[in-house]
Amino acid sequence: MTDKTPVSVTDTAAEAIRDLNHLTPDLQYPGDAYSTVANLSALAMRLPQALEQIAAFVKGLEEQGRLRSDKDTLDEDLAATYAGLNVAAAAAQTLYGALDQAHQGLGPVAYKD
Repeated sequence: MTDKTPVSVTDTAAEAIRDLNHLTPDLQYPGDAYSTVANLSALAMRLPQALEQIAAFVKGLEEQGRLRSDKDTLDEDLAATYAGLNVAAAAAQTLYGALDQAHQGLGPVAYKD
């Protein structure tokens, strides 16, 4: 049994995208692009939840007084963290919309012999 952690899962996901970058030149048919874009769309759709949960985790630690900053700038560091996570969640929603549009566009596209 594999012990999954958020760090191990995101490491695997990052490596999977790296592999995808190496493999996309091997796409052969529009259906391959359609399915790949659909999977990327699903990934983007799920990112906001993960980012919101990370923010909630950090906020909980903050509220418990369990955080400090090596630079002695905790308030600024946390403000940057929350702002960045909010922007990332919104960007992921935008990415999802764009990928969904591309996925829908590829739906009727077929290979011509």
